[in-house]
Formats: sequence, C-alpha cells, structure tokens
Amino acid sequence: MSTEAKTFTYIGTRPIRHDGADKVTGRANYGADINLPGMLHGAIVRSPHAHARIVSIDTAEAAKMEGVKAVITGDDLPETSAKLAMGEGALDLHDIGDNLIAHKKALYHGHAVAAVAATSLEIAREAAARVRVEYEVLPPVLTIDQAISPDATILHPEMVTRGRGVAPSGPTNVASRMELRRGEPDRGFAEADVVVEREFHTPMVHQGYIEPHACVARWGQDGRAVVWTTTQGPFVVRDGSAAILGIDAAMIKVIPTEIGGGFGGKITVYLEPLALVLSRKANRPVKMVMTRDEVFRATGPTSGTKVRVKIGAKSDGTLVAATASLWYEGGAYPGAPSGAGAMCCLACYRIPNFLIEANDVVVNKPKVAAYRAPGSPMAAFATESVIDEIARTLGMDPIELRLKNAVVEGDAAPYGPKYGPIGLQAVLEAARRHPHWQSPIASNRGRGFACGFWFNAGMNSSATVTLDSDGSAAVFTGNPDIGGTRAAQALMVAEELGVPVERVRPTVADTDAAGYTDVTGGSRVCYATGMAVIEAARDVREQLRARAAKIWNTDVSNVAWEAGRLVPLNGAGDKTPLTLVEVAAKASATGGPIVGRASLNVAAAGPAFSAHICDLEVDKETGRSTVVRYTAVQDVGRAVHPSFVEGQMQGGAAQGIGWALNEEYVFDAAGAMENAGFLDYRMPVASDLPMIDTVIVEVANPIHPYGVRGVGEVPIVPPLATVANAMRDATGVRFTELPLSPPRVLAGLMAAGD
Repeated sequence: MSTEAKTFTYIGTRPIRHDGADKVTGRANYGADINLPGMLHGAIVRSPHAHARIVSIDTAEAAKMEGVKAVITGDDLPETSAKLAMGEGALDLHDIGDNLIAHKKALYHGHAVAAVAATSLEIAREAAARVRVEYEVLPPVLTIDQAISPDATILHPEMVTRGRGVAPSGPTNVASRMELRRGEPDRGFAEADVVVEREFHTPMVHQGYIEPHACVARWGQDGRAVVWTTTQGPFVVRDGSAAILGIDAAMIKVIPTEIGGGFGGKITVYLEPLALVLSRKANRPVKMVMTRDEVFRATGPTSGTKVRVKIGAKSDGTLVAATASLWYEGGAYPGAPSGAGAMCCLACYRIPNFLIEANDVVVNKPKVAAYRAPGSPMAAFATESVIDEIARTLGMDPIELRLKNAVVEGDAAPYGPKYGPIGLQAVLEAARRHPHWQSPIASNRGRGFACGFWFNAGMNSSATVTLDSDGSAAVFTGNPDIGGTRAAQALMVAEELGVPVERVRPTVADTDAAGYTDVTGGSRVCYATGMAVIEAARDVREQLRARAAKIWNTDVSNVAWEAGRLVPLNGAGDKTPLTLVEVAAKASATGGPIVGRASLNVAAAGPAFSAHICDLEVDKETGRSTVVRYTAVQDVGRAVHPSFVEGQMQGGAAQGIGWALNEEYVFDAAGAMENAGFLDYRMPVASDLPMIDTVIVEVANPIHPYGVRGVGEVPIVPPLATVANAMRDATGVRFTELPLSPPRVLAGLMAAGD
C-alpha cells in the first residue's frame, strides 16, 4: 500500500548486491585484514577492578623487553574538554578520551590503563602483563538503586544533574534528567475506569557484532596519520581522534574497512587514538585487534534500565492518562539513551495527559553506546506490556485497542512536533489481516503483540556521482555499508540516470575523498545520504542537458530529460534524441568530465512504526521457551531494495528476541562481567528461530523524493514486549524483568503456583 502512485524503473527491484562477490569469496578487507610493512602489534592493560583509584603505573619492566617499541599510559593522551558536533548533538570528548585510557580512576572492570606496541602480538601481550599498576580499590556502584541511594559512592565528584528545569546539585550519580509533559495526568487518571501500573527491568546487553574492533594506524614523519578501521563513522574517528590528541583533523585520514556488524556499537573510538599514539612513539605502523573478551568488557553495550509505567483508560479502551519514569544506566560516564526512550515510549498513541521523566545514571560498568533505536526497546517493553494488560482487563482485542488510540497525521508526538503522513494505522490493519494473527493457536502456546516507534535521523550527508565516457557511473559517499546501502545508492543513481544498476559502481570513500558525512546509524543512510545521491545524480542530468544543448547548438531550455535520453523541444528544431551513452561519449569535446555533487543537512526525518506478532511455546517443567512463529510488519515509506529491507526487519527482530529471552550482562559482586564470550553470553543462532515473516507497508514519506523513511532501527523495538506478552498469554504470569531465561520463567511459574 502507498500514499503515492509514482512508479519506478529500478527502485523496488532486487539486484544482487555490488559487494556480494568480494564478501563471499573472502576478497573484502575487514579491520583485521590490513597489514603494513614493519607493522607492530598493540595490546592493552586493563583494570581488574570495577572502581579503583590509580596510585601508580610502572612500565619499566615492559619497556625493556626485547621487541617492545612503545608503552603508553594516560599521561600520553592529554585530557580534553572538547566537544565533537554530531548531527544535532555533541559528543563529550573528555569522557570518550578517559574511557579510551584511564587518567585518574579505573571506572569499570576492563577499563584500559596502559597500552604496549611490540614486534609480535605475543610479545605485546607479555609486556602488557608486566606493566605494574598499583590501585586503591573503591566500592563499586553496580545498580541504579545503588547509584541513587543517599549514601551512594560517587563516581565523578564534580558531576551535577543537568537538564531543563533542574536545579544543579551534586555530587551525584544522576548525570541528567529530562521531562515531557502534556495536559493534567492526575485529572486524566481520575477519569479512567482502568489503571495499570508496573515496574520493569532490563539488563545491559551487547550489540553482538561478529567482527571485533580492529584498526591499523600509521603516523608519518611529516606528522600526517592514516587510520584503517572498522567503523560506522570515519569522520567521527577522524575528528574525535584529532581532538583527543590535540592535533588538526586535517592531519588524519581515516579509511573505513568493510565492517562485520556494528548496530551502533562502532561509532565511537576505542582503539584508534591509542594506536596513533603508539605509532607516533614507535615511528612504525601499529595494529590493534580486540579479543572477544575485550569487546564485551570494554566496548559499549546498551543500558540496563528500570522503567515504571502507569496508564489509565476508559471502559471503551480510550487511553486518557499516562506517567512514565525511566532510569537508564549510562555506564561509567554519562550518555545513556534515556532521552530517546522518553521521546519514544508513548509515541504510538494519542494520550491527552502524560508526564514522562528520564534519568541518565552512571554506574561502574562499561560506558554505553548506541544499539539500534537506542533507548526505545526498553521503553516499549514497559509501555506495550501495560497496554497488553489494559486490553486483557477490558476484554479487548490488543490490536483493536491500539487502533482506537493510534496516532495519525496531524497528531502531536509526545516530544512536540506534529506527525506528517505516517503508517501506524496501516501497519496495525496489515497485522490484523495477516494469516498469523487470524490463525488459531495451540493450547500450550501463547501469542503476543506489540508496537514500536523510531524517529529516524537526517543530519549531514555528501555524495559524488561521476559519469564515464562509456555511460557507466560511479557513486561515492562517506557512509560505511552495514545493511546494503551500496546497492540502494546504486539503485538511486540508476533510477535518476536511466543506467542499468549493474553499471553503477558504489564506493565507500575515505575522509579525504568524500565530502563530510555523518555516521552510518539512526536509519539515516538510505534516507539522508540517499537524498544527497539523488541530488548529485540530478546534477549530472542537468549537466547532460547542457552538453546536449551544446551538441545541438541551442539553449538548454530546449532540452528535456526523459528516461535516460536527452530530448529536443521545439526550439531545438528537428534534432534526434540523444542517449546518455551518446552524450557521455562526447564529454571531452563538450566541456570535459561530468561529475555531479551534493551536500545537504536533512533537518527532518521520516518517523517509522512497526508491529510484531509472536507465538511462543513454553515448557512449564523447565521454563524453556521456543519462538515457533514470528511476523514483523513495518512502514518503510518506500522499499528501495525489498530484500535488504526484509533482512533489516528480520535482523532487528532476531536481536530483540535474543534480548527478550536470553541475553544479559552478568556481573559478580565486585563488578566483573562473568559471561564475556559467546559461549556464555547466549545470542540466538539460526537454529533457535523460525523463519521470520515480513510484511512491508509503504506509506510514502513526503520529505524524501522516493518516500523513504529508513528501516534499520524500528525492527528491534517491539520484540521485547511482543515476546513478553506471548509469555503472559502462554503462562498467565506477567513477567516484568528480562531476559525470560528458563530459570527466571521457572521461578515465576513456581511463585504463581503453576
């Protein structure tokens, strides 16, 4: 279904991905595949304590080892107060720099305190083991309740709570608080016939990308540096590393390698500035690759949360009031996605009276990073579970209740702006009609339903499209390809120029070759960078019109573009139409190479909604549950490459199911992670899941030339609640803490007397 009748030639088709052959044959170079002559290998010394003051670091024994060429500590990286602009916000580079390597205190188990570069990885690791660090161990703060208690140990003595309308006070572990309000919640609850209030808890979970963090840094004798790295944001690596090291960003070139997954976790820097300083000190290239243990302990998972939601409804199902209190762990430094959680938690529904508060809390755990729709899944888990409970209390079909209250065009989002054309109602209708929802369910199974929302991002993007003399084209952007954006960009160029998509060569360029482009994340690449690609291709078209006019010796106004051909209008007389190939072949004779460019800042985005259905089978004797059927329905605006859209929907659902059923960071009493490996951190594999059915709904986003909204974030939002609601349906027990692992489910069933 679609709100526009525009037809396309290439958009919506399913060509083989341009980078597919390189990846399946092993030709593609990932972060750890880069090797340079004379290259050293780096290893990191990490804190064995979750909270400890660094008294002293003795590197002498490590430095004198044969083969060791450089040893660094926090003293080699100056502390900075710089901020790094990124989209509408800014990254605090002081915290990122201190997270790279501790300066005064180790703030989580695995926090880097020193690094070594040596002629072999084995020597580097042995040298790292010989670095002597004296610590003053401090009490760790491991939960939100511990962090906000009156007698809490304070992680950052200078920290005060920030936020609009908040009177700064400190010291505190609450970094920030935000509030969204509409109407009068107390009056709304007084008018409600049904009120449901519950508190929900989710643990820290990791993105689980298969490729660990890896980079190679080479600092040249001229002071210029080159970094090859697996990253979602080469310009963030460039600008962030430069600011942390106190040098000009123009002195660093970042070459993004292929990336083996990121999901938000490969945006910030963890290794690159360390590798650069080691390279400068040793005067040789340095390669650093994390172990899986290091990835879990020392990179950014997403927040553990505590969320209390209260919603009131009339007897006919009309939602009248809501309150939500969100507490998100930021890890060792501020930066939890609590604000995004607040903006998303009620975004699916018209509720005239609400109050939402969101708090960012520091604890002695790894500093959190983005993870696919950061903050929204945890908020949706709470809200959608309460909505499910209201439907049960009122005896209403859960989809009917949501349809009755679903936001539509013209409704104001909880965070202020009014929605344009949106597809939530279309998504709900499609879910209600789906054979999955219409089918009967076995007595030993439960069926769950939930909705999800994500804004999708715009921000800064650049693109270059070149036209060769044979009529083929190339497109260059600065966005690493995680979800098939190369193919999507090639399809856009093909659509605009009428060139077969196989004759368009998409390239991920380095920071010297591409115009500034914000990160690959936030579902912004196909949307925002796609807009830049379209504009650059249209720039090529305009140049082709001018070249045809020159060939025909007429004014450009007498030349029209029609489906890959230059067509003469009345003023051009009886000239014969020219194909793109014919004009491209004469480029040298008509003015030289044809290159189209575009750079833009897309301030607005295309809000997206999804709804999921889950059938869950539960073994009540063991607590083990199995997802036996799963369907994801999503408004994508326009599916540029439907196969990749379906893959994004399935991938997000799979990650959300793992989050709901198995995944969690497990810490001991001292703050050490106890399951830092894929053997013990239980991610779902293919055999754990059924084939996930997908339904693409297309309600065009009017801001985008093709109607694109963005796809990658929304699919992970509904699964936590969808699975939990299915568990409630199967067992009669409302679980409010994730994951729904067999021990937790069995304990809940026993407590309920089942």
